[in-house]
Amino acid sequence: MKQGYQAILIIKPGAIGDLLQITPVIRALKREYPAARITLLVGSPVTAELFRHNPYLAETIVFDRKGEHRSLAGLLSLWRRLRGDRYDLVLNYQRSNIKNWILVSAGFPCRLLIYHKSRKTGIHAVADHLKTLAPLRLSTDDHRLEFFPSSESELFAETFFRQNGLNAKRVIALNPGASHPVNRWDPRQFAALAERLTEEAGLGVILIGGSEDIPLAEKITSSCRASLNVLTGKTGISEVASILKRCDLLVSGDTGPMHLATAVGTRVVALFGAADPERTGPVGEGNRVIRSTTVACVPCRSRKCRNPEYLECMAHITVAGVYQSVMELIAN
Repeated sequence: MKQGYQAILIIKPGAIGDLLQITPVIRALKREYPAARITLLVGSPVTAELFRHNPYLAETIVFDRKGEHRSLAGLLSLWRRLRGDRYDLVLNYQRSNIKNWILVSAGFPCRLLIYHKSRKTGIHAVADHLKTLAPLRLSTDDHRLEFFPSSESELFAETFFRQNGLNAKRVIALNPGASHPVNRWDPRQFAALAERLTEEAGLGVILIGGSEDIPLAEKITSSCRASLNVLTGKTGISEVASILKRCDLLVSGDTGPMHLATAVGTRVVALFGAADPERTGPVGEGNRVIRSTTVACVPCRSRKCRNPEYLECMAHITVAGVYQSVMELIAN
């Protein structure tokens, strides 16, 4: 007979895409142990927003390593908080950090499952994360990512589409930003794509992204003759998710919003260069990955480009090729 766990702690600091890729883990645990109280420990208030309305979680706690919990006193305060919840199952997805292990000890005695990143190629991060559950012998076939927007953000998206005349159009979202420059397509290419989508195909185009992406959005709008709907730097995660949910498609590099789109059921044209789509590509049916097959170093899986022709892999992705993929997908 399987053990029925009552309190489960998942430790997973990471970026937006990393956190969305463990949503199948959270769902699988809740399905197997519906009475369990599941807590997720993340690394920032921004990533905590990903789970504000997640029905599978009882609580999301921020482990603020650079702020509140930087000192020993702050770390011990968090340890005591976790200790009080009496976890009987702990999953540690960040085994390389000593402070995480101190927090893991708050659950002792408990059953401990430790994530070991696969060294093999061809294994997607979602499948790799789910492998951690193997000792529990539960179903891990469902790889769908999930995000649950707030009702307020759904109203925001509904109002935005109505006020900008987008309800009667097919709408494409463009995300030019990425945490790592190696994953970014040239803003001038995005501008040329936006012109074709609006002027040739009559589609609506929305620019999304965080405040750090505002300079990229400004380069796109200044290079583009067409009128674009710019939301860059004006929305939080939940609002972006609700906007993407209403779009027909997202064009993006390998970054958080790409995974956010698939988590709300929106298809993606994903532009890959250095990153390996077999590891971090969009999850689900109906997506398309575009990458250069003629650049020898693709995929290098590096965050720094060492090619003498800087970002040759992204430069070889053509506007015509992306436009054709967009049109084929929305026609289907």
